Amino acid sequence: MTTRILTGITTTGTPHLGNYAGAIRPAIVASRQSDADSFYFLADYHALIKCDDPLRIQRSRLEIAATWLAAGLDVERVTFYRQSDIPEIPELTWLLTCVAGKGLLNRAHAYKASVDKNVEAGEDPDAGITMGLFSYPVLMAADILMFNAHQVPVGRDQIQHVEMARDIGQRFNHLFGNGKEFFVMPEALIEESVATLPGLDGRKMSKSYDNTVPLFTSAKDMKEAISRIVTDSRLPGEAKDPDTSHLFTLYQAFATREQGDEFRADLLQGLGWGDAKQRLFQLLDAELGEARENYHRLIERPTDLEDILQAGAEKARRVATPFLGELREAVGLRSFRTAAQTVTATKKKASKGPRFISFREDDGSFRFRLLAADGEQLLLSRNFTDGKAAGAVTKQLQQGGELDIRPEGDAFTLWLSDACVADSPAFADAAARDAAIESLKLALAPQQD
Repeated sequence: MTTRILTGITTTGTPHLGNYAGAIRPAIVASRQSDADSFYFLADYHALIKCDDPLRIQRSRLEIAATWLAAGLDVERVTFYRQSDIPEIPELTWLLTCVAGKGLLNRAHAYKASVDKNVEAGEDPDAGITMGLFSYPVLMAADILMFNAHQVPVGRDQIQHVEMARDIGQRFNHLFGNGKEFFVMPEALIEESVATLPGLDGRKMSKSYDNTVPLFTSAKDMKEAISRIVTDSRLPGEAKDPDTSHLFTLYQAFATREQGDEFRADLLQGLGWGDAKQRLFQLLDAELGEARENYHRLIERPTDLEDILQAGAEKARRVATPFLGELREAVGLRSFRTAAQTVTATKKKASKGPRFISFREDDGSFRFRLLAADGEQLLLSRNFTDGKAAGAVTKQLQQGGELDIRPEGDAFTLWLSDACVADSPAFADAAARDAAIESLKLALAPQQD
């Protein structure tokens, strides 16, 4: 089975060594797997939420595109595109916005953090918060669901966004699927083995800390940055502890096992920090030198990058355009020419028999409905804490057997193992209720071949 993997890169800065080791290099390696269908995109709509400097965003788009290509991304094997070149994505964002619960978005980490910061400062809770920030998870859901990605490599701080994409996609499936699952449920892919590199001061390498090692600017810039890596005061000839050395951690992330073992031994034997930094520079320059040349060649020819990205957008839209057409049809944005065909198809679907429809509430609980062949609701389940529990009940009901149905006024309840699992709607009178009970028994009776 082919696994579709999707990764977005926000275009607000210049990639550094930590980005390369933590995201770019492992993603390129993964894209070469024979069973992977990889989608990589420049998340320039997302960048607008974080940055209001047009020149910075434009430059970042150029630098990030050049970085991925120079690092070895094969555009013949993957789909590489700019988010803003796919008009279907903002349209899908609106369709998903119309089904996404505000309560769900209220719980987004970025929004909550901004509100908490305002409250601590004595400001209005929503001061300075844009709808872009608030709706960020819906745009990310559209990125993922548009291409029905199976796996989304993310850091731990982004897991919630993938879970929200699942919730929103599941809600859309429930409301408009009529038994069809338009969206697959994506999984967050956390690579525990992927390196999180320390910066010059030992903290996580980040532009926010101003402690990064440049990736492709120039060999001189890289060497100068490496010279500023914080080390202890031990002199040449004194043993160094590799396990507490940020410099050794950086070296190990790019060295072979043999090189790492040799470097460790030399540090223990008293290798001076100046010589150790020179070795780190030589190692990185050997790995990245050719890619650096490719990077500068691409930067100097932006029209070539534009052609590559336009070709990638065309490839992506061959998936997105027809799929969005299906979604428009599902929500009722249909051509009048096909209205009669849609009615006929709906009647045919209804004739297939009763069906269970599972969904997730805004509070995170799981429920299911049982619909009769004509679409009438026979049962609405109680809330379950997880999807497996709800699925186990539907499976048990589908297997047939004697039903524990208990009339309650003009409605009734369904029980399993002395626990109420579902309720009927309220009916006009007892006769209508009893007729519905018979319909339920018929719907859950084992089907004969």
